[in-house]
Amino acid sequence: MKPAVVLVGPPGAGKSTVAAIVASRLGLAVRDTDDDIEAEQGISVQDIFVEAGEPRFRELEHRAVARALSEHDGVVSLGGGAPLHPQTRQLLRDHRVVFLDVGLAQAAARVGLNSGRPLLLGNVRGQLKRLMDERRPVYTEVASVRIDTDGRTPEEVAEAVVDVVKESR
Repeated sequence: MKPAVVLVGPPGAGKSTVAAIVASRLGLAVRDTDDDIEAEQGISVQDIFVEAGEPRFRELEHRAVARALSEHDGVVSLGGGAPLHPQTRQLLRDHRVVFLDVGLAQAAARVGLNSGRPLLLGNVRGQLKRLMDERRPVYTEVASVRIDTDGRTPEEVAEAVVDVVKESR
């Protein structure tokens, strides 16, 4: 069993929103690995970062991604940092991965300045730029396709993802 498509990208790219629309249009289920982690651990991603630290979260995240990739045949949305784990990158090689790319201005507007995202605490725009700069090469490495989300509605981005899925079937 393999997912129809896996979405990756930085915070603010619209992964969760687009995943839900794509799943609906294709008649598939959606799975978000951050939701899986929260359900398994019984606490929020933010609390895991605070209580256990980022290394522990990344291990939980890798396990959640591995399960989703082997158990789910719908649409999978990964947390923004999931592809940083070397073993996760290896697993993604066998899947249709779409990188939802977004510019800094759009990402900052979508994430907001009062972000509950643990890696964006403090100067949200500065932290977001740093994360995006660090992660872009990783997203590019794991992706089969890159879709620019700037200036596009979630529905327009979802339609582009649906096209990718239909073309590869």
